[in-house]
Amino acid sequence: MSTSPLVFITGASSGIGQALAARFHEAGYRLALVARRTAEIETWANARNLDPASYQIYSADVAQTDSILAAGAACIERQGLPDVVIANAGISVGIDTTEREDIDVMARTFATNNVGLMATFHPFVAAMRQRGSGRLVGIASVAAIRGLPGHGAYCASKAGVVAYCESLRGELHNSGVKVVTLCPGYIDTPLTQGNRYGMPFLMRAEDFADQALRAIEAGTSYRVIPWQMGVIAKLMRMLPNALLDRAVQGRARKKRSGES
Repeated sequence: MSTSPLVFITGASSGIGQALAARFHEAGYRLALVARRTAEIETWANARNLDPASYQIYSADVAQTDSILAAGAACIERQGLPDVVIANAGISVGIDTTEREDIDVMARTFATNNVGLMATFHPFVAAMRQRGSGRLVGIASVAAIRGLPGHGAYCASKAGVVAYCESLRGELHNSGVKVVTLCPGYIDTPLTQGNRYGMPFLMRAEDFADQALRAIEAGTSYRVIPWQMGVIAKLMRMLPNALLDRAVQGRARKKRSGES
Protein backbone atom coordinates (compact mmCIF):
# COMPACT_ATOMS: atom_id res chain seq x y z
CA MET A 1 0.00 0.00 0.00
CA SER A 2 1.25 3.49 -0.84
CA THR A 3 3.04 5.47 1.85
CA SER A 4 1.60 8.77 0.56
CA PRO A 5 -0.79 10.40 3.05
CA LEU A 6 -4.51 9.87 2.50
CA VAL A 7 -7.36 12.38 2.80
CA PHE A 8 -11.05 11.38 3.00
CA ILE A 9 -13.38 14.16 1.79
CA THR A 10 -17.18 14.18 1.77
CA GLY A 11 -19.13 16.42 -0.58
CA ALA A 12 -16.30 16.06 -3.10
CA SER A 13 -18.39 16.41 -6.26
CA SER A 14 -18.37 20.23 -6.36
CA GLY A 15 -17.56 23.48 -4.59
CA ILE A 16 -15.32 23.48 -1.54
CA GLY A 17 -15.00 19.69 -1.52
CA GLN A 18 -13.74 19.58 -5.07
CA ALA A 19 -11.34 22.46 -4.45
CA LEU A 20 -9.98 20.69 -1.36
CA ALA A 21 -9.49 17.50 -3.37
CA ALA A 22 -7.47 19.38 -5.98
CA ARG A 23 -5.31 21.12 -3.39
CA PHE A 24 -4.59 17.98 -1.38
CA HIS A 25 -3.73 16.10 -4.57
CA GLU A 26 -1.25 18.84 -5.48
CA ALA A 27 0.26 18.44 -2.01
CA GLY A 28 0.91 14.74 -2.64
CA TYR A 29 -2.05 13.16 -0.89
CA ARG A 30 -3.99 10.17 -2.13
CA LEU A 31 -7.71 10.90 -2.32
CA ALA A 32 -10.78 9.14 -0.94
CA LEU A 33 -13.62 11.12 -2.49
CA VAL A 34 -17.19 10.74 -1.27
CA ALA A 35 -20.43 12.06 -2.71
CA ARG A 36 -23.88 11.08 -3.88
CA ARG A 37 -23.04 12.24 -7.41
CA THR A 38 -20.05 10.06 -8.12
CA ALA A 39 -20.20 10.58 -11.89
CA GLU A 40 -19.27 14.22 -11.36
CA ILE A 41 -16.18 13.22 -9.39
CA GLU A 42 -15.15 10.79 -12.11
CA THR A 43 -15.57 13.49 -14.77
CA TRP A 44 -13.47 15.88 -12.70
CA ALA A 45 -10.72 13.29 -12.12
CA ASN A 46 -10.59 12.37 -15.80
CA ALA A 47 -10.40 16.04 -16.83
CA ARG A 48 -7.36 16.43 -14.57
CA ASN A 49 -5.78 13.19 -15.82
CA LEU A 50 -5.43 11.86 -12.29
CA ASP A 51 -3.57 8.59 -11.92
CA PRO A 52 -6.28 5.99 -11.06
CA ALA A 53 -3.98 4.68 -8.33
CA SER A 54 -4.08 8.08 -6.60
CA TYR A 55 -7.79 8.16 -5.83
CA GLN A 56 -10.88 6.13 -5.02
CA ILE A 57 -14.50 7.24 -5.29
CA TYR A 58 -17.15 6.19 -2.78
CA SER A 59 -20.88 6.63 -3.25
CA ALA A 60 -22.55 7.73 -0.02
CA ASP A 61 -25.16 10.08 1.41
CA VAL A 62 -23.98 11.47 4.74
CA ALA A 63 -27.62 11.95 5.79
CA GLN A 64 -28.01 8.16 5.65
CA THR A 65 -25.85 6.90 8.53
CA ASP A 66 -25.31 3.36 7.26
CA SER A 67 -24.33 4.76 3.85
CA ILE A 68 -21.49 6.94 5.10
CA LEU A 69 -20.34 4.34 7.64
CA ALA A 70 -20.03 1.83 4.81
CA ALA A 71 -17.98 4.32 2.77
CA GLY A 72 -15.62 4.82 5.70
CA ALA A 73 -15.16 1.09 6.18
CA ALA A 74 -14.57 0.61 2.45
CA CYS A 75 -11.93 3.34 2.48
CA ILE A 76 -10.00 1.66 5.29
CA GLU A 77 -10.19 -1.69 3.50
CA ARG A 78 -9.12 -0.38 0.08
CA GLN A 79 -6.78 2.51 0.88
CA GLY A 80 -5.94 2.28 4.57
CA LEU A 81 -6.61 4.58 7.50
CA PRO A 82 -6.73 8.22 6.37
CA ASP A 83 -4.40 10.85 7.75
CA VAL A 84 -7.06 13.54 7.28
CA VAL A 85 -10.86 13.23 7.30
CA ILE A 86 -12.80 16.28 6.11
CA ALA A 87 -16.53 16.34 6.88
CA ASN A 88 -17.42 18.86 4.21
CA ALA A 89 -20.81 17.69 2.88
CA GLY A 90 -23.57 20.08 3.84
CA ILE A 91 -26.77 21.74 2.71
CA SER A 92 -28.02 25.29 3.05
CA VAL A 93 -31.72 26.07 2.63
CA GLY A 94 -33.83 28.94 3.89
CA ILE A 95 -36.73 28.22 6.24
CA ASP A 96 -39.87 29.91 7.54
CA THR A 97 -41.17 28.60 10.86
CA THR A 98 -44.75 29.37 9.82
CA GLU A 99 -44.51 26.76 7.05
CA ARG A 100 -45.12 23.13 8.05
CA GLU A 101 -42.88 21.69 5.33
CA ASP A 102 -39.92 23.66 6.63
CA ILE A 103 -39.87 21.54 9.78
CA ASP A 104 -38.83 18.70 7.48
CA VAL A 105 -36.24 20.98 5.86
CA MET A 106 -34.81 21.66 9.34
CA ALA A 107 -34.66 17.92 10.04
CA ARG A 108 -32.87 17.21 6.73
CA THR A 109 -30.40 20.01 7.41
CA PHE A 110 -29.45 18.59 10.79
CA ALA A 111 -29.35 15.04 9.41
CA THR A 112 -26.78 16.16 6.85
CA ASN A 113 -24.82 18.90 8.58
CA ASN A 114 -24.66 17.45 12.11
CA VAL A 115 -25.52 13.75 12.31
CA GLY A 116 -23.71 13.28 9.00
CA LEU A 117 -20.62 14.99 10.44
CA MET A 118 -20.44 12.60 13.38
CA ALA A 119 -21.11 9.60 11.14
CA THR A 120 -18.30 10.72 8.81
CA PHE A 121 -15.81 10.75 11.68
CA HIS A 122 -17.03 7.58 13.40
CA PRO A 123 -15.26 4.89 11.33
CA PHE A 124 -11.87 6.50 11.89
CA VAL A 125 -11.74 7.89 15.45
CA ALA A 126 -10.77 4.76 17.39
CA ALA A 127 -8.15 3.68 14.85
CA MET A 128 -6.65 7.18 14.68
CA ARG A 129 -6.46 7.30 18.47
CA GLN A 130 -4.75 3.90 18.53
CA ARG A 131 -2.29 5.06 15.86
CA GLY A 132 -1.71 8.31 17.74
CA SER A 133 -2.18 10.66 14.80
CA GLY A 134 -4.74 12.13 12.43
CA ARG A 135 -6.80 15.18 11.56
CA LEU A 136 -10.60 15.33 11.85
CA VAL A 137 -11.87 18.43 10.08
CA GLY A 138 -15.34 19.88 10.48
CA ILE A 139 -16.45 22.45 7.91
CA ALA A 140 -18.64 24.93 9.77
CA SER A 141 -19.39 28.51 8.62
CA VAL A 142 -19.34 32.09 9.83
CA ALA A 143 -23.12 31.59 9.85
CA ALA A 144 -22.50 29.78 13.14
CA ILE A 145 -21.70 33.08 14.88
CA ARG A 146 -25.15 34.72 14.92
CA GLY A 147 -28.59 33.65 13.76
CA LEU A 148 -29.91 35.52 10.73
CA PRO A 149 -33.55 35.86 9.59
CA GLY A 150 -34.57 33.04 7.24
CA HIS A 151 -31.31 31.18 7.90
CA GLY A 152 -32.38 29.41 11.09
CA ALA A 153 -31.69 25.85 9.95
CA TYR A 154 -28.28 26.62 8.47
CA CYS A 155 -27.10 28.93 11.25
CA ALA A 156 -28.22 26.52 13.97
CA SER A 157 -26.67 23.51 12.24
CA LYS A 158 -23.32 25.24 11.75
CA ALA A 159 -23.30 26.46 15.35
CA GLY A 160 -23.80 22.80 16.20
CA VAL A 161 -20.78 21.86 14.08
CA VAL A 162 -18.61 24.29 16.04
CA ALA A 163 -19.84 23.03 19.41
CA TYR A 164 -19.56 19.36 18.43
CA CYS A 165 -16.01 19.74 17.13
CA GLU A 166 -15.06 21.62 20.28
CA SER A 167 -16.41 18.74 22.39
CA LEU A 168 -14.61 16.15 20.28
CA ARG A 169 -11.38 18.10 20.50
CA GLY A 170 -11.55 17.86 24.29
CA GLU A 171 -12.24 14.14 24.13
CA LEU A 172 -9.19 13.55 21.93
CA HIS A 173 -6.83 15.86 23.82
CA ASN A 174 -3.32 14.39 24.10
CA SER A 175 -4.26 11.48 21.81
CA GLY A 176 -2.28 12.81 18.84
CA VAL A 177 -5.52 13.25 16.88
CA LYS A 178 -6.27 16.89 16.11
CA VAL A 179 -9.78 18.26 15.57
CA VAL A 180 -9.83 21.24 13.22
CA THR A 181 -12.86 23.51 12.85
CA LEU A 182 -12.90 25.62 9.69
CA CYS A 183 -15.44 28.43 9.25
CA PRO A 184 -15.61 29.59 5.64
CA GLY A 185 -16.96 33.03 4.92
CA TYR A 186 -18.55 33.59 1.53
CA ILE A 187 -16.96 31.18 -0.94
CA ASP A 188 -17.83 31.26 -4.63
CA THR A 189 -19.50 27.85 -5.06
CA PRO A 190 -22.82 26.52 -6.39
CA LEU A 191 -24.09 26.73 -2.79
CA THR A 192 -23.66 30.52 -2.66
CA GLN A 193 -24.24 31.52 -6.27
CA GLY A 194 -28.01 31.60 -5.75
CA ASN A 195 -27.81 33.95 -2.76
CA ARG A 196 -29.77 37.18 -3.19
CA TYR A 197 -27.84 39.33 -0.75
CA GLY A 198 -24.41 40.92 -0.60
CA MET A 199 -21.46 38.64 0.15
CA PRO A 200 -18.51 40.65 1.49
CA PHE A 201 -15.00 39.30 0.93
CA LEU A 202 -16.27 36.66 -1.52
CA MET A 203 -13.45 34.18 -2.01
CA ARG A 204 -12.55 31.69 -4.73
CA ALA A 205 -12.89 28.06 -3.64
CA GLU A 206 -9.29 27.43 -4.73
CA ASP A 207 -7.99 30.18 -2.44
CA PHE A 208 -10.03 28.82 0.45
CA ALA A 209 -8.61 25.33 -0.14
CA ASP A 210 -5.05 26.66 -0.09
CA GLN A 211 -5.53 28.31 3.30
CA ALA A 212 -7.49 25.33 4.61
CA LEU A 213 -4.67 22.92 3.76
CA ARG A 214 -2.20 24.98 5.77
CA ALA A 215 -4.54 25.18 8.78
CA ILE A 216 -5.28 21.44 8.66
CA GLU A 217 -1.66 20.37 8.40
CA ALA A 218 -0.78 22.70 11.28
CA GLY A 219 -3.53 21.16 13.41
CA THR A 220 -5.12 24.58 13.99
CA SER A 221 -8.10 24.13 16.30
CA TYR A 222 -10.30 26.89 14.83
CA ARG A 223 -9.93 29.15 11.83
CA VAL A 224 -12.21 31.56 9.96
CA ILE A 225 -11.31 31.90 6.28
CA PRO A 226 -10.81 34.57 5.00
CA TRP A 227 -9.46 36.39 8.04
CA GLN A 228 -11.52 39.50 7.25
CA MET A 229 -14.69 37.52 7.90
CA GLY A 230 -13.16 36.45 11.20
CA VAL A 231 -12.99 40.09 12.24
CA ILE A 232 -16.60 40.65 11.17
CA ALA A 233 -17.65 37.52 13.04
CA LYS A 234 -16.06 38.73 16.26
CA LEU A 235 -17.74 42.12 15.92
CA MET A 236 -21.11 40.46 15.28
CA ARG A 237 -20.66 38.26 18.33
CA MET A 238 -20.11 41.35 20.51
CA LEU A 239 -22.98 43.34 18.99
CA PRO A 240 -25.89 43.77 21.43
CA ASN A 241 -29.03 41.91 20.39
CA ALA A 242 -31.02 45.10 19.87
CA LEU A 243 -28.42 46.46 17.45
CA LEU A 244 -28.12 43.16 15.59
CA ASP A 245 -31.89 42.90 15.20
CA ARG A 246 -31.99 46.41 13.76
CA ALA A 247 -29.04 45.76 11.45
CA VAL A 248 -30.57 42.69 9.81
CA GLN A 249 -34.04 44.14 9.29
CA GLY A 250 -34.89 44.12 5.58
CA ARG A 251 -31.98 41.83 4.70
CA ALA A 252 -32.87 39.41 1.90
CA ARG A 253 -33.47 35.90 3.15
CA LYS A 254 -31.99 32.67 1.87
CA LYS A 255 -34.26 30.93 -0.62
CA ARG A 256 -36.56 28.27 0.77
CA SER A 257 -36.71 24.78 -0.75
CA GLY A 258 -38.34 24.96 -4.18
CA GLU A 259 -38.24 28.76 -4.28
CA SER A 260 -36.88 30.25 -7.49
